[in-house]
Amino acid sequence: MNMLRMAIIGAGVWGEVHAHLYHEHPAAKVCAVCDQDGAKAERLGAQFGITAVYDDHRQMLAKEDIDAVAIVTPDHLHGQLAVDCANAGKHMLLEKPLATTLADVRAIAAAVRANQVRCMVDLHNRWSPPFAVTKDSVTGGELGRPVSAYFRLNDIQWVATDMLPWASESSILWFLGPHTVDTLRWMFDDEVEQVYTVATAGILQGKGVDTVDMYQSILQFRNGGIATTENGWITPDTHPCINDIKFNITGTKGMISLDLSNSQMIERFTEDRSDRPDVLVKHFVHGKPKGFAYESIRHFVDCLAADEPFLVSFDDAANTSLVILAMLESAQQGRPIKVNYDLNG
Repeated sequence: MNMLRMAIIGAGVWGEVHAHLYHEHPAAKVCAVCDQDGAKAERLGAQFGITAVYDDHRQMLAKEDIDAVAIVTPDHLHGQLAVDCANAGKHMLLEKPLATTLADVRAIAAAVRANQVRCMVDLHNRWSPPFAVTKDSVTGGELGRPVSAYFRLNDIQWVATDMLPWASESSILWFLGPHTVDTLRWMFDDEVEQVYTVATAGILQGKGVDTVDMYQSILQFRNGGIATTENGWITPDTHPCINDIKFNITGTKGMISLDLSNSQMIERFTEDRSDRPDVLVKHFVHGKPKGFAYESIRHFVDCLAADEPFLVSFDDAANTSLVILAMLESAQQGRPIKVNYDLNG
């Protein structure tokens, strides 16, 4: 495959992220863009010179000569889109999560297998330099056998109240939880056997957003490791970073701690504001898209073009969603829940 012909479904902020990377990548070309809001699709198309613009993904799949599709839609809308793309014989890169219901996870798995297409979910923490260095230390044995971990990955309230008009149709566990769960699975090189999750609500509901404020969980891994996680989107908007990120992993020989929300590597002070510009996740250097949010997308193109395995396998993505489904069930029932990994139903 000399040039990967891409289509993008979902013309929002992260659809633009994908378009920037494909536009810059020598092995990719965006041939079509689709969004149910046709005006958004038209704007993204005009920005990147994409003339094939649609508001119906089925029409796009039927008419356009494309190799792969980036699905960049809200969390809860992945299921049917992914099945349709697989049935059309298109490889896929989905923004996390793979899907938000057991039925959708199973349907996507069946369609991917039946049509022999390749599918990767953009769990981009694996490309974050601090996490990658931590993983190298774990794999290299410096920390010994991983025993316990703590991961806090929260958002400021603005994400739920202003950034995501569909926040009430999802939850912070679907929006940030996939990064949390996948990172821990990756670090422990193990699957979660059982979860116990508690939740609290009220702050966002008081602001007109009907969703849970915060989830805290204990994850028990098959080989004995344990992890505590926190995912919420009620951090005050005055927090200097959209994300509040703390991570710790302890092994039999050592420990690594990360504080990724309070970096003072670069601080900017102007007449009307002070901030800490992003130089890690999603930024540009000399006009080129850089940062680990772009690197995961670049990895998809590189591996698909070279027919090499993805760092995030389909099982990684599916199992991450299955763990989160167990966490949600635990929070609802108020008891520990074993993770159901049956994809066949």
